[in-house]
Amino acid sequence: MPYTMLIVDDSRVSRMMIRSFAIAQRPDWVYLEAGSGLDAIEMAKTHKIDFISMDLNMPGIDGIEAGTTIKALQPDCFIALLTANVQNSTQERALNAGLHFVPKPIVADTLLKVFTIAGA
Repeated sequence: MPYTMLIVDDSRVSRMMIRSFAIAQRPDWVYLEAGSGLDAIEMAKTHKIDFISMDLNMPGIDGIEAGTTIKALQPDCFIALLTANVQNSTQERALNAGLHFVPKPIVADTLLKVFTIAGA
């Protein structure tokens, strides 16, 4: 079964950039996209997802809330929380939710390191 990555960000440009970096490193994966945390949760209800790149600040619910809900649905899913908000309180919230904190900006090497940490 192919490895599936869900890219969650309200910015279409950010989704395209992350997808481009990911495809260059993992061309055989299946890629899904969501523009909000709520859309990501709906996708997690119908798709087996192995890896998620999740933006923090989005309309509706934030990435930590969406990630927490998805972890309840799919506990083995690795979720990388991508954000420019590097405050300790944000990092602690991510850690407590079982999410891997990744500071922005995201470049190809950053994504490769996160794939390695995830064992992907």
